[in-house]
Amino acid sequence: MLGLLRTLRAMESLELSERVRRSAVDAGAAGVGVCDAAAFTAAADAIEQRVAAGMNADMRFTFADPPRATDIRMSFPWAQRLVVVAWSYLPAAGSPGSPEPGTGRIARFATENHYAGLWRVLDEIAELVDAAGHQAVPIADDNRLVDRAAAVRAGVGWWGKNTMVLAPGTGPWFLLGSVFTDAELPVSEPMARDCGTCVACLPACPTGALVSPGVLDARRCLAHWLQAPGVIPYELRRAVGDRIYGCDDCLDACPPGGRLLAGSTAARGRTDLLELLGSDDATLLDRYGHWYIPRRQARYLRRNALIAIGNTGGPQAAAVAAGFLSHPDWLLRAHAAWAVGELGDELAVAVLDAAGAGETHPEVRDEIGLAREVAAAGLR
Repeated sequence: MLGLLRTLRAMESLELSERVRRSAVDAGAAGVGVCDAAAFTAAADAIEQRVAAGMNADMRFTFADPPRATDIRMSFPWAQRLVVVAWSYLPAAGSPGSPEPGTGRIARFATENHYAGLWRVLDEIAELVDAAGHQAVPIADDNRLVDRAAAVRAGVGWWGKNTMVLAPGTGPWFLLGSVFTDAELPVSEPMARDCGTCVACLPACPTGALVSPGVLDARRCLAHWLQAPGVIPYELRRAVGDRIYGCDDCLDACPPGGRLLAGSTAARGRTDLLELLGSDDATLLDRYGHWYIPRRQARYLRRNALIAIGNTGGPQAAAVAAGFLSHPDWLLRAHAAWAVGELGDELAVAVLDAAGAGETHPEVRDEIGLAREVAAAGLR
């Protein structure tokens, strides 16, 4: 009798698993797999090593509480399985094209709220599992789960040397989400694949943040700093180029995603920097609210735009940057000083001298001094 019950339960789990898989695929998911809910000990060890080496910079997220992030049963003690879903944002995200003066570049995953499509799939799966009499909680972009480790265990993809998960036909161009459940669904086999001898992503990083295969030093990662609070490090600002959010360089270089990338030709991912800098907080947060913006403060969008305008120039760029030298926010005055120095027209030295004469904030005064040196050198 017990054997019969076990057989029936196994058949029910297999049937539910197939319904879940079919639901995800029919809804447009790029991949779906199931893994057990055991702790991700290898990921925990890797996080500890990065923290010990200082490579996490001030990054929080899964670094904030590694024991919890790598053991989902600390948050969901009843969980037995994770249904992991990959949702590709290409070709919908398009391409930002070549740099243009006065415009800023947005990473493809952030051109719109691509998580909306992922959440639709996760919610459908959770409803299916719930209707079958099991607990189900969907999550995405959540610091309670090292989602890439879960994706690898669930056979959705393999670890790339750029620290992303890569999948056949999709490469790195997808978002990840999971549904925690107490249903003991059959687990998927991990993918028997890796990057082999390919190291295309490592030299593609503009700052050398990929210090070795699979190891990222966040202290040099542009995507990290464009989401971080505070001052963008001086030595990284020119490398920021026209970026205002995210960085796709190591993804662009990844061969498994090349075909999908080549077909993503719609012009998307550029924004007018002067318009951004001239917009009020409510407008900026409404337009870019799906991004991670520190403390939901629009000052960080303007900070990024000032760096980008200092790198890209364009009509009125110098005048707009100079206008921010009298902004009430010291952080913006500091980055405006850098931009004025980089743009370095014939009035830059005089403008910086005038700003420096009345400046009281020590960090801004230092920035003005450095910017004046750069501007003066450019006039020689």
